[in-house]
Amino acid sequence: MSRYRIREQSSLFPDADRLLLDGAMGRVVYTPDFIGAEEAATLFAQLRDQVKWRADKRVMYDRELDVPRLHASAPIDHPRLPLALQALAARLRAETGTPFTHIGFNHYRDQHDSVAPHNDRLGDLVPGHPIVLLSLGATRRMTIRGKKPPRSVVHVDLEAGSLLSMDYVTQLHYDHGIPKQAAPCGPRISLAFRVRSA
Repeated sequence: MSRYRIREQSSLFPDADRLLLDGAMGRVVYTPDFIGAEEAATLFAQLRDQVKWRADKRVMYDRELDVPRLHASAPIDHPRLPLALQALAARLRAETGTPFTHIGFNHYRDQHDSVAPHNDRLGDLVPGHPIVLLSLGATRRMTIRGKKPPRSVVHVDLEAGSLLSMDYVTQLHYDHGIPKQAAPCGPRISLAFRVRSA
């Protein structure tokens, strides 16, 4: 699957939604321009400068390697989150009807940073609620791939200010990741809104 199908049924964002996957194995919806360019740029700068980013290491193939991105997380109601982010979280809660509890932050510094194909840890999530990703900064391509044959694949370029919503069932049947890329690119920050079980 390489083309978008425009969503035809009722929607939270009916003028913009692009339905990427929709079936028994899950639903993925992409909404460009969920927030405007100026708001996205301002929020990017605030998060880049104010978040306490962590750089981790991971053992792979008997070697200790740097995790190829920076990350952080916070409860959605944390009082030190920028006011603009608190307002955005409130908007997402209201418009999706989802009681998001936490935000995960990933900072991709350049084209060399990435995240391997994965699904969100189901043990950390309350079943039935979506994971919603907001992108800020440079556009990066996400690959969504089925775990079992025929392993359908969707590529989507996540632009600044865009929203990607993956329902809970999607995590059972698809992996998603941000691969490294050959062409130079600027930094990107991804915000993952989740309903966590603890």
